[in-house]
This record gives sequence, C-alpha cells and structure tokens, in this order.
Amino acid sequence: MQRKATALDVAKRAGVSRSAVSLVLNGRGDGNVAKESQDRIRQAAADLNYSPNAIALSLRNQRSRVIGIVSDEVVVSPFDGNIIGGADDVARAHGFVTVVMDTELDASRDESAVETLLDRQVDGLMYVTVGLKPLDVPHGMLRVPSVLANCYDNSPTPQLHHVIPDEVSGGREATGHLLQLGHREVAFLAGAATSPAVPLRVEGHRMALAEASIPVREDRIIMAGWDIDDGFHGAMKMLDGVSPAERPTAIACANDRLAVGVALAAARLGLSVPRDLSIMGYDDEFRIAATMVPALTTMALPLRDMGAAAMSMLLEQIENPGSSTVEGHPGLETMVPCRLVVRESTGPVPSR
Repeated sequence: MQRKATALDVAKRAGVSRSAVSLVLNGRGDGNVAKESQDRIRQAAADLNYSPNAIALSLRNQRSRVIGIVSDEVVVSPFDGNIIGGADDVARAHGFVTVVMDTELDASRDESAVETLLDRQVDGLMYVTVGLKPLDVPHGMLRVPSVLANCYDNSPTPQLHHVIPDEVSGGREATGHLLQLGHREVAFLAGAATSPAVPLRVEGHRMALAEASIPVREDRIIMAGWDIDDGFHGAMKMLDGVSPAERPTAIACANDRLAVGVALAAARLGLSVPRDLSIMGYDDEFRIAATMVPALTTMALPLRDMGAAAMSMLLEQIENPGSSTVEGHPGLETMVPCRLVVRESTGPVPSR
C-alpha cells in the first residue's frame, strides 16, 4: 500500500519549511508566506494528493472548521444555487466544510435552523436567499461570525455584512448596450414591484437613458411579473396594434424568463429577432439564456462570485475575531458587478 503523503513531504517538494505548509493549507498564508511559495505549496499538495487531518486541525485550533449555511429556498430551487457553490469552493480551499439547511421559504424555521447549526459548533454562519431581499436576521447569527449573501439586514441598525449584486449598474449597462447599438426607442419590462431588485434595475435603465439625453417614456416601463406569460402579455401590450414607427425597437427585461415571453410575442406578431426587435435579458439563467433561439443577450448575475466573496469575508472574521471590519470592506455592504453577455438576440436598430 502506498504511504499517505505528509506535510513534510509537501514541504520538501515545494522547497519550503513545514510551518509554511501548515500556514498555507490552514488558510493563514496571506501575510505570512510569499505568494510564489503559496502557489508551490498548493501545487505540491495537489501533486501528492495531500490534505490536512481535519480532526487534528480542529483539536489544535479549538474550531470545528464547519460553516453553517441557511437558505430560504436555494437548495430546493433551480435558481441561485451557484451562490452556495461559490461559497463552498472558498471554504474547501481553506480547509472548511459547509453544512446547508433550507427552510423552504418558511421564515418561522429560520431561528431553529440557526440554533441547530450552532448546536453542532459551527465556526460561522451564512444566510443565502433566492433573489435580492431584506432579511429579519435570526438572533443566533449574532453569536458567531456571520454574513449575508443576496440579502441584507432588515433591522433599523444592521449589524451583519452583506454581499449583493450591483443591480443599478446592471440595469444601466443592459440599456446602455442597446443604446450603443443605435436604439433610441427602448422599453423596460420589469419584474414584480414587490422585489427590491426591480426599482434598482429600473433606476439603472433610467440612468442610461438620461446619460444619452433620451426622455424616459413612463408607458414603456411596465411592472409585469417574473414568468414567461408575464413577458408575453407585457410585450403584446407594447407591440400589438402599434405601427412600426411607434413601437419600441428594443425591450430590456428584468429577467430571462420575461425575455422568453417577449420572444414568443415577437414570433406571434411576425417580428424577427433581432432584425425587427432586440431583446435583452437579465440573470443569464442556466438552460434558458444560451439555448434560446436566437440565444439571449443578458446581464449575468454574479452568483458564484457573491458566494465566494461572502465566504471570504466570513473566514476573515473567523481568523481575525478582534477586527471590527472585514479587511478591504469597512462598511456593511459589498456590491458585486453583473456581467454583460452578448449573444444573438440584440442587434442594430432597424431601419424604418
């Protein structure tokens, strides 16, 4: 049987000390070990299939090296699971494991889920939601290092750091992309008015129009909902029975399912996408945006990046419990930019 590699084996292969290996693989390399040496250590550990003994590590550090994650419906929903994926990537890279509990949108289960994880001696907690929303933070999260992802503390005096997408800039860039293609008659099909993300995306849409000195037409900003049929009916309202000179040449949507509905309405009316109508989505939803015909231009929500950023902040709190702020993030809010993904559903403004 082949002998299991040790930390000393890793140190010899990487040309560093045993203590340097310990610091890097226990997540404390930054500031203590040179970046080049850290890279060599990680590569050597991978080559030798070495990982620290988690039980011994926990005993030495007085930590469980377990992070508890509570979600409202991320686990059982087809959306936003990449937030947890990004968080887990960072946790594993630093020798932690994650345990996830889903309340399935039952807020009354929040406190019990948190207490269950605390009973298991987790080192920190993260709360993750599907869609941007305010959160009544469970009291137990204030007893250990904690962070919020895709949600924010709803109390009058927020205490927890939160990581959210930059929705205003996302809405601004989405409409800006259409303006760069020459469109001046741009409509915005928003989601449900109850969502905190909607007014932010609409604000970004308005900003882009204002920067281009284009007046905002209020009748072309419609609060529709989130589903395909909402997009279909919203688009029909703007396009059906309207002369080519009066209808919008581009429609920006607050999510990709609305954009699917707009594409169906365009097909019903005999409009070609993008020749007659450009369609812009939002989310870059898996199995929808890239597989639409034509493939959907959209703003990708930075879900994995948000999860990774939130976990990095949480681990910083755990490793440096005396610090009053997260390194590099002195406030309670971190916004992660969305990313423009250009595909075939947007094109130059049609000639009329």
